[in-house]
Amino acid sequence: MPALCRACLTTFESGSRCPTCRSPRVTEHPELYTLSIAHMDCDAFYASVEKRDNPELQDKPLIIGGGRRGVVSTACYIARINGVRSAMPMFQALKLCPDAVVLKPRMEVYAKISREIRAMMEDLTPSVEPLSLDEAFLDLTGTERLHGAPPAVMLARLVKRMADELGVTGSIGLSHNKFLAKVASDLDKPRGFSVIGAAETQDFLRPQPVSLIWGVGQATRASLEAAGIRTFADLLRWERQDLAARFGSMGDRLWHLARGQDRRRVSAHEPVKSISNETTFGEDTANLEILDGHIWRMAEKVSDRAKAKDLAGRVVTLKLKRSDHSIITRRHSLRDATQMADTLYTQARALMDQVKHDAPYRLIGVGLSHLVSAQEADLSGDLLDPGARVRGQAERATDEIRRKFGEDAIIKGRALR
Repeated sequence: MPALCRACLTTFESGSRCPTCRSPRVTEHPELYTLSIAHMDCDAFYASVEKRDNPELQDKPLIIGGGRRGVVSTACYIARINGVRSAMPMFQALKLCPDAVVLKPRMEVYAKISREIRAMMEDLTPSVEPLSLDEAFLDLTGTERLHGAPPAVMLARLVKRMADELGVTGSIGLSHNKFLAKVASDLDKPRGFSVIGAAETQDFLRPQPVSLIWGVGQATRASLEAAGIRTFADLLRWERQDLAARFGSMGDRLWHLARGQDRRRVSAHEPVKSISNETTFGEDTANLEILDGHIWRMAEKVSDRAKAKDLAGRVVTLKLKRSDHSIITRRHSLRDATQMADTLYTQARALMDQVKHDAPYRLIGVGLSHLVSAQEADLSGDLLDPGARVRGQAERATDEIRRKFGEDAIIKGRALR
């Protein structure tokens, strides 16, 4: 059976230890050298970067996230042993792991490392589809002649290079489609390398819970359980038309995934669908002046990201979460797409005025969607607003000053609220 040592990259025929370096970090599989669709997922990315930069944290439970009222962005594996999970409320995480060190995320640092990892992946193949800063799909079909080695070897070389040069580890899932590659990458974390071959797909999937499917959350799982569907074996008992009739387009997708079928290609040009920013308050607030200040700051951040990506959007969204965790969402469609902070703020503030403020809020967010190229945008502001053009020109001038002298060179008064 084909085997690969992930420590020294030796290839050999079967065995529990590498014949060259004696490492037990061996992956063997009948289809190891014929599969080419992969999912790479960094291991506790934010936390591993922080531990790399501060060795004193190495043996301590570490949580990356906001204050007690925020949520967990990620947690190291020591904290995960105690039950801490991503997206968990911070107060709950600290109950489970009271000795944890909590750090705020350093997004600019993580983004820089992410770009370096992306460059390493693009050295292997142009078909790289990022899902976030720390994970991506890769299609290495047809690259063996270029690299002189099969995709599995190049993927093992990738994660070894990440560890040696960046101090960040990752796990690989290798299969014959995107769905199974992503499933595989979660099977043996951290520093894993898991393979799901075509021949074993049905046997592997049949006993698995449907929650294994990416995108099946609590609400969808409850709907499936109400129909008696808990495992892939349950899905296989349904006819395709019956699943589609009950669950719509999701039902048709489930029918295919139950059989391990996924025809999606790895796309290197997956478009950004929305840009947003939100914040969770240290204490609930109903103070409109404070909320107004947050709306402006978030509008600026969304605007900055849109300008950096040369994008604009046609829909402005305001998101509010009350103290009882109920969520209010308001949207406004613009006549012309925009990337201007002034327009985002004006529209989001107008949406805020439409809400009945009968309870304090724990979270607020501003978003921009239905994105288009900046060339299709109104860069000056609403022509029906006499002051819009002047404010637009002032905003552009402010952007230029900040580029030259730093983000704090000019601060609007409302940002200090």
